Amino acid sequence: MYRKTIMFFMAMAICTAVAFAAGSKDSVASGGATPIELKAYTFMNATSLAGKSLIRFAETVEKDSGGRIKVTVFHSGALGNDREGLESCRMGTLDIYMTGTGIYSGFYPYTKMFDLPYLFKDSKQAYDIVNGPIGDEVFAEMTKYNLVHLSTGDSGMRHISTANKAVSNVNDVRGLKVRVPEIDTYVDVWKSWGAVVTPMPLSELYMALKTGVVSAQDNAPYHTYASKVYEALTHYSMIGYMWMGLTTVMNLQKYNTLPADLQKVLKDAAKDMAAYTVMVIDEDNKAAFAEFRKQGIIINESPDMASFRQNMDELYRKYEKEPWYKADIIKKIRGN
Repeated sequence: MYRKTIMFFMAMAICTAVAFAAGSKDSVASGGATPIELKAYTFMNATSLAGKSLIRFAETVEKDSGGRIKVTVFHSGALGNDREGLESCRMGTLDIYMTGTGIYSGFYPYTKMFDLPYLFKDSKQAYDIVNGPIGDEVFAEMTKYNLVHLSTGDSGMRHISTANKAVSNVNDVRGLKVRVPEIDTYVDVWKSWGAVVTPMPLSELYMALKTGVVSAQDNAPYHTYASKVYEALTHYSMIGYMWMGLTTVMNLQKYNTLPADLQKVLKDAAKDMAAYTVMVIDEDNKAAFAEFRKQGIIINESPDMASFRQNMDELYRKYEKEPWYKADIIKKIRGN
């Protein structure tokens, strides 16, 4: 009996050792190490341009890193608003954050340069410049705020849409009650055109249009559709006065803990994501226009652009003494 018991435990030990060895072999064959877990967040929802793009980014990173990095995407306000999300990323409780480029100006004023009216000829030029050497120069000092810039995608050109009148030239916006984002450069340009400006969050815009607090708003077609504010509009005029970027950053300390090859995986995936936004925003804008027409919204595709551009030099001169205004960079962009 004693001998049988000894033999039983010996057999069990051998089986355990074999299983352990097999497991160890499998672990080595599959790379062995536990994947690096990263948390990425956008305040916007999963079906928004930002949401779709960030989910694609996570998939690309996991694939291209061979499973060495796993990115979990949070969205839809689950981890706070834009300000809270950015602060969390700077502190390191979030690893990656994506939001509109203009939002960063709350603590990083250099991004205001990309929020100047008629700075870019079109979205393509904006995308190429912001993701090139000029963009690198503008975003370089984000490291002082414990962030590293990964990429900036295309979120569309902003136009004017109204609840009660057509807009064909700049005189048509004089006295118009326009909602704009809570960003200085947006406020300044509409005031220079004679509009009555009301800065407010996008979440409040629908009711503001319905109740007459404002009678117009500036935004790209897709965002106008996604926020449902198009339901309160009758006219849409394509003045293309401001480009919107969609910028993704990463906590600098976390980024620096990664080996160079994985840093490259993240950067390359972010570039792929930025290119993806160009394709998606174009498709989404076309779909939005189709819905506008179904709604009976009148779309003016050729307003008097010269009338809107006529006082831009004067407006730019207003910013020349601002610390965030880099005249050499602005000259390079406007000269392209």
